[in-house]
Amino acid sequence: MGLIAWIIFGALAGWIASMIAGTNERQGAIGNILYGVLGAFLGGLIVNLLGSNGAIDFNVYGLLVAIGGAVLLTWLTKKLA
Repeated sequence: MGLIAWIIFGALAGWIASMIAGTNERQGAIGNILYGVLGAFLGGLIVNLLGSNGAIDFNVYGLLVAIGGAVLLTWLTKKLA
């Protein structure tokens, strides 16, 4: 059940991030999931390096961190492409 929860959480975070970044039409569902899961990892890593805990929990704070990481990841890939 944990893997399915991560995929759903990543899809939600990736979809919201793609709406913020304006890339929803180009990414599709698989892209939203990938950006969401990778963004959650990136956001959690950054927040943990800054000294905060609990960034990887399934709550509103974790969702905001995942969205922030996915937006950052989307921005970085747009700049490098």
